[in-house]
Amino acid sequence: MNDDKFVEVKNLKKVYDNGHEAIKDVSFSVKKGDLVCLLGPSGCGKTTILNMLAGLLNPTSGDILFDGKSVVNVAPKDRQIGYVFQNYALYPHMTVLQNVMFPLTVGKQKMPKDKAKAIAEKYMETTQIMELADQKPGNLSGGQQQRVAIARALVQEPKILLMDEPLSNLDARLRLKIREEIRTLVKKVGITTLFVTHDQEEALSIGDKIILFNNGVIQQDDLGQNFYLEPNNYFVANFVGNPVIDNFKVTVHGDKITGSDFEINVNDLDKSRFKRDLTDGEYTLSVRPENILPAETGHVSAKVDDVELIGRERILKFTHDGVQARSLVNLETPIKAGDGINLKMRLDRVFLFDKEGERVY
Repeated sequence: MNDDKFVEVKNLKKVYDNGHEAIKDVSFSVKKGDLVCLLGPSGCGKTTILNMLAGLLNPTSGDILFDGKSVVNVAPKDRQIGYVFQNYALYPHMTVLQNVMFPLTVGKQKMPKDKAKAIAEKYMETTQIMELADQKPGNLSGGQQQRVAIARALVQEPKILLMDEPLSNLDARLRLKIREEIRTLVKKVGITTLFVTHDQEEALSIGDKIILFNNGVIQQDDLGQNFYLEPNNYFVANFVGNPVIDNFKVTVHGDKITGSDFEINVNDLDKSRFKRDLTDGEYTLSVRPENILPAETGHVSAKVDDVELIGRERILKFTHDGVQARSLVNLETPIKAGDGINLKMRLDRVFLFDKEGERVY
């Protein structure tokens, strides 16, 4: 057994009958006990991956291994997985206890009701829903229904828990509370979990690592902090981060990086951060808002269009070369809409992307 590859996906592809290639030669692995977030925009392939892991979809080619054994030809009920659906899929006519017990009372693994009840109550205690045992799902809040769905997924003591956007139906405040509870719960149980979401903040807050998809391809498979600090490409840099990253069109010629009204010497950049040699041509220079700050003299001069308050910080919005950009400053910075500002970039925190979106620096 290789705990570092408890779940292993090898060269997985999914092509639908209409010719649409939803998943394009995807490979990744998940450590035993980790909570891994599959992140990406709508239609990127993350739920398709989850459904192939569950056995609800068959791959066109490639392999899926659980604990070193291929499950591609194994029926969903025999894969030892728990699945929490986006809409929870609770039975409205059953009580909470009956919903949680249900997987133990049907099929070949059917067990006596008293034994099933004892196991169900164990996981209802874990998910803190014992007091709801006699309630029907229609009487529960979204957060309570979420806990019932998780308890029901855990009663068969699966090796792997799959969760498909389980927080998307909850309001913002409740999502924050429940995502903390989910991480605490799956770590307490010790179950390997794959969690699909389109919400980057959700993924960054609960994932041991994140696998970011776009157009059926993995863009980055990494620790959450590296998506922010060391993005693989232009898509990653612009998908992860709030407020969004600032992008400036520049031209490289010799040792000069030239924007519409600024110039940077290549020799002022951190040589250790180059991914390859920098050649002449057109690039995008990207910098996160907290790394472009007001200064007496700067790389960019602009007028502040608007100021947005976000808690203890403010976003200064400005237009440069026809594109809106942002600077993130503390609450006390005495700048208001209409003010002219100079902005200096932290050159050890900027990124350079080529025309194909690949990172050069």
